[in-house]
Amino acid sequence: MKWLLLAIIVVSTVLGDVLQSYEMKRSGVQEVTARGLGRLLKTIAQRKFLILAIGFMAVSFFAFMALLQRADLSFAVPASAATFVCETLLAKFILKEAVGMRRAGGAMLVLAGVLLLAR
Repeated sequence: MKWLLLAIIVVSTVLGDVLQSYEMKRSGVQEVTARGLGRLLKTIAQRKFLILAIGFMAVSFFAFMALLQRADLSFAVPASAATFVCETLLAKFILKEAVGMRRAGGAMLVLAGVLLLAR
């Protein structure tokens, strides 16, 4: 059950983060003033992918709470770091972000750590 919960956490976190990044880049920079906050809330309400991202983040949050009931925090947090690897790949190939060798190497080190936990 803990591996299923971990998979739910990873998939929902990755989808939530990628969708959020996509929509926020489309909406442009928002001011952090009372007026800017109102505009940001309006943007959130109008962007279906952003609303979907919030839903995925909620799924991830509740799955993480369930995982903590079944596994140690020292397992749950490092294992859920697999999101870094997936998000780095999706940022490069879906969002067309520049991912240099240093960032890719860091993601591979995280992957190595996650694989060590799996054993």
